Amino acid sequence: MSINNGDLRVIRTKESIRHALVELINEKGFEAITVKDITTRAKINRGTFYAHYQDKFDLMAKCEEEIMLDMSRITKQNFPSVIAALETDSQDLTPFSLTVSLFEYLSINSEFMKAVLGPKGDLTFQSKLKDFMWETLYGNNPNAFIKEENFLVPGQYLASYMGTAIIGVIQQWLESGRKESPQEMARILTTITVNGPYFAAGLKK
Repeated sequence: MSINNGDLRVIRTKESIRHALVELINEKGFEAITVKDITTRAKINRGTFYAHYQDKFDLMAKCEEEIMLDMSRITKQNFPSVIAALETDSQDLTPFSLTVSLFEYLSINSEFMKAVLGPKGDLTFQSKLKDFMWETLYGNNPNAFIKEENFLVPGQYLASYMGTAIIGVIQQWLESGRKESPQEMARILTTITVNGPYFAAGLKK
């Protein structure tokens, strides 16, 4: 697939807009940002911005949508290997290839994810991310790993606990400078998720 110069220009423009958004969130918080701030930082004129986005909320929504679509694609690609891992009852906790792939993706997009999931970012994104995780992994879809009829507790509490915990782990990793590799983070998260926090704390053998 060949990309012509016009397309390349659009890609570069959108990248510089996103980069400006991330820098400005870190500096003054999403609430305080104006379109003028973004265009000045990205060194573009207002017309160029409005050719792609209606306002800063539309920009944020489109960036987040792109992240969700990418994560959804990664999840679908890795479905078969996770199903296989869950169906073998071995005690071997090799990290799911899905979890590794997702942490690799988060690492590549760490600047945006850290800004948007941070205290100055978009608080609604966490809710969207939780819903997305639940739908993808546990929701009532035919490919779901976990079936709702097998639950021992009400689904909404399980969803809330899992979603908040996973996002918390991701935030901690991004905030502390991604010292662990995606592979190591996948192992950590798999240990906590599959065996539970008491096991991870060494209380339950």
